[in-house]
Amino acid sequence: MRRLHHFALQPASRKLRLLLKEKELDFELVDERPGERREALLNLNPSGETPVLVEPDGTAYADGQAIAEFLDETYPEHPLIGVNPGSRAEVRRLVAWFDLKFDREVTARLLDEKIMKRLIRSGHPDSQAIRLASANLHIHLDYIAWLADRRSWLAGGEFSLADITAAAHLSIVDYLGDIPWDGHPGAKDWYARVKSRPSFRPLLGDHLPGAPPPRHYADLDF
Repeated sequence: MRRLHHFALQPASRKLRLLLKEKELDFELVDERPGERREALLNLNPSGETPVLVEPDGTAYADGQAIAEFLDETYPEHPLIGVNPGSRAEVRRLVAWFDLKFDREVTARLLDEKIMKRLIRSGHPDSQAIRLASANLHIHLDYIAWLADRRSWLAGGEFSLADITAAAHLSIVDYLGDIPWDGHPGAKDWYARVKSRPSFRPLLGDHLPGAPPPRHYADLDF
């Protein structure tokens, strides 16, 4: 059986969970605790970082985007990184936007302050960092709405890894209860379409001990 070593509130791990479901590939999850660096994980990935995908033949692959590219090339029946050079370039541009820019300005800040500091016992949340991330979030939600207003999906006419990556990040921020959906109807409408896909349902059942999601998190009619 294919295995995905993951942390439930990590964007890269969530991206791969969505991608595997969209590809209709069976897999089982192996939970990893950030910073724990288990010997079994180190044997698969010397960095000790998630996600790590272990294929049925035992071959291990590390790094979220590298795994995503591997899966899309190996299982091309449901292409998610575009069907021509132009569409692939746009998908990859937006994947980088969310995995780098959005993560740096929003996801990582909120996750570090609200979850990681408690998990690794490294101090109290920094309210200024949280306020800055919240301010940045408005800009990104406006950009999502701008894209969704001009295209069927974020990168163009087809659902793609760009939508998966953006939704993976937003799902974590939403789990933390930090998205002002009422002020961003365009982004909300796009997210509702992604959230209603069968591939998204397992994420809605995530529940980190001691840090439950808000009541609207699993509601498709939020």
